[in-house]
Formats: sequence, C-alpha cells, structure tokens
Amino acid sequence: MACGSTHRSESSSVLSASNLSHVRRTSWLSSSLSRLRCHILRLRHRLQLPDGNGKCFGHSLWPVIWSKMYGMLGIQMQRAMFVLTLYSIPLSIVWANTEHFLVFFGLDKSIAYLSGSYAKFMIPSIFAYGLLQCINRFLQAQNNVFPVVLCSGVTTCLHVILCWVLVLKSGLGFRGAAVANSISYWLNVILLACYVKFSPSCSLTWTGFSKEALRDIIPFMKLAIPSALMVCLEMWSFELLVLSSGLLPNPVLETSVLSICLNTSGTIWMIPFGLGGAASTRVSNELGAGNAKVAKRAVRVVLSIAILESTLVGSVMILIRKIWGFAYSSDPKVVTYVASMMPILAIGHLLDSVQSVFSGVARGCGWQKIGAFVNLGSYYFVGVPLGLLLGFHFHLGGRGLWLGIICALVIQGVSLSVITFFTNWEEEVKKATSRAEGAKDHAAENESIIVF
Repeated sequence: MACGSTHRSESSSVLSASNLSHVRRTSWLSSSLSRLRCHILRLRHRLQLPDGNGKCFGHSLWPVIWSKMYGMLGIQMQRAMFVLTLYSIPLSIVWANTEHFLVFFGLDKSIAYLSGSYAKFMIPSIFAYGLLQCINRFLQAQNNVFPVVLCSGVTTCLHVILCWVLVLKSGLGFRGAAVANSISYWLNVILLACYVKFSPSCSLTWTGFSKEALRDIIPFMKLAIPSALMVCLEMWSFELLVLSSGLLPNPVLETSVLSICLNTSGTIWMIPFGLGGAASTRVSNELGAGNAKVAKRAVRVVLSIAILESTLVGSVMILIRKIWGFAYSSDPKVVTYVASMMPILAIGHLLDSVQSVFSGVARGCGWQKIGAFVNLGSYYFVGVPLGLLLGFHFHLGGRGLWLGIICALVIQGVSLSVITFFTNWEEEVKKATSRAEGAKDHAAENESIIVF
C-alpha cells in the first residue's frame, strides 16, 4: 500500500514527460531542465509529517502515536502546513526567475527561456504539493493508506486526460504539462482534505484548526531540517549531475538522455521509497512498543523484499533496454544511448533499494543527523566529484556521471548497513520510551485551543 500510494502520487511527472515527447525536442528538453531545477530547489515533502513513506520529520510524531495523543496528529499536520506554506513563498519567487539562473550558469538562452516559462506555470504546484504531502503523512501515520491510494489513482486518471487536452489540444504545448501538474496536485489536495474533514476514521486525529500549531516551530525545524537534508542531499546529487551534462560535448543529446535516465530511475525508485517508509513505520512502532527483537526482524524482512524487488525490476530493465527510449523520443541516437544506460540504471536500482531500506530504518530510529552526514560524504565527497572526473576528464560522458552516483550509492549503503547491524536495539527501545514520556509531558503543559 505504501509503495502504491507513493507511486501514484508521483506519476503525474512521468505522464507529463511522456506526453511531452510528442512536442518539439527543445521544448521537451526545456521542460526537463525546468523540472530538474524545481526538484533541486524544492525541499518538498521532506519537511513534513511521518508516514508510511516517512521521509522527514516523522520521528517527532511517533511519540505522539505511542502515547495515544491522537489530537496532536492534526496539530502536527497543521504545523507542517504552516511552515511549508511560508517556505513556498520565497521558493515561488526563485522559480519565477528560473530563466535568469539558467543563463547565469551558462545554459543556452533559448532553452533557458523555455525552461523559465515552464517553471512559472509550475508555481501553483509548489503550494499544493506541500499541503498534499502533509495530508498524506497524516493519514499514513494512522495506517490509513487506502484513501491516499484511491484519491491519487483518481487524480492520475484525470491527469492523463488533462495532459492530452492541455499539451496536445489547447495550444499551450509543453507549458500545458506544467498546468496539468498544478491542477492535478490541487485536485488531490481537495479530495483528501474532504476525506479528513468528513471521514469518521479521522474524528480523533482531526479536531479542527488550533493555535497550538503555531507554537514550537523552532523545535519542529530542528528535527525537520536534518531529515530534509538526509533526503535532499541524495536527490540533488542526481539532478546536479544531469544539469552538468549540459556542459558536455553534444549537450542536447547528453542532457536529453540523462533526463530520461533520471525520470526512469525516479519512477522505479518509488518502490524502494515505499519499502523504506514501511521499514521506518514498522521499526518506529516496534521500538515504541518495546519489541526490540521484532524491530530487528522487520529490518531483515524488508531488506529481503527490497533485494528481490530490485532484482526483478533490474532484470526487466535490461530486457527492455532497446525499446525503452521510444517512450520518450523517436530519435535513434537517443534510443541507442538510453539502451546503453539501462544496465547501469539496473545496478543503481539494486543499490538504491538497499540504501532506501537502511535510510528508512535510520529515520525510524531517529538517526537523521547521522544519515545527513553519511549522505553528504557519500555523494558530495565521492559521488559527484568522481562522476565529474569520469564524465569530463576521462571522456565517459553521461555514463561517467552516472557511474559516480553508483559509487556514492555503494558507500551510502555500506555505511548505513554497518550502523544498522551494530545497533543495540534494546538501547533504542529505551530511547523510544523516553521520547514517548516526553511527548506526554509536553501535551500536558500545552492544551490545544480549537479555533474552528
């Protein structure tokens, strides 16, 4: 369920990219670069609630669940919404000036202009995406995943129609994909908000808006920022290398292919992303319940599933490598290049699946700061420099850039696995118990004042 809800919520970008393959190549490339910039600048849902995919400050909410203070779940969601809405304002200003940033970094002016235009149409999605992920985490923290899957599925189906109309029929061209994304995100927000408001299953956790959500913002950010960095440091490294491909010989071909590779790897990464969230949820719950052995066993089970999944998906990627490029382009050079990259992507997916599970365990145990340092060292001290060296100095092009990421994944996975294997689980149970008691004391000191 966690995998399904995650995959559906992220599918709009993939569908938009596929539809854009039917417009001019420069327009598709421009939208790809703009989407990359959007991902790089967006902390997105990394500052939000814990979840079945608990990428970020989830660790702060598990004590609330363990202590059965269900009303605090809604307050935490409101707090996350408030922070992300404020953050989205300066971010939207940056997106509005995407063209100037891309020109400053040396990209072709015509492509920068089109990329900037795409980013401007994506601005409404900034606010919607943050609110959407807050609601998703709010529901998934309660093991209430089905409405997330259902609403995301409905939105995805409508998004297909929106893309067809806005990209191919309205005259907006590639800009129509950005408009379709924004509409789809807002529609998903409205559907889930109605569910939370009117569903009996949320009657205990959603009791109305509260002034309490405006308190404790600083403690919230202290935990959210390391968790956000843990994820963003990894994601940004992929996207920075794709942007770097624009400086290689034949930049249009290199950037097009690496954009396809990033889109492909991002799509299949949603599966281990969900598994990592499941690991985070299960480990957190078992530690809170005092079940150290069960928490340890859960790590082994999810890791086994991740290895099996990545082996199967990787095998399929290798089998379809010669035809996959046609989903994005009819250019023979692009299709051939993509085919040569698919085995590298398959290996990367295996490594990414393993590290996603261990990253989920780290979030479930509250090791966000450790994870952030591991990711910083893996990607920015090793992966990115090595990728640039292989790509530019040794003339391996896009393959060299991606091989640098492969090396970073190896170091990241090994580091997190060593930390996990040498963990004293009984000690983690004691820490979880202490956090739950602290959450109870905090709730007793701060009574919620309901606004409406």
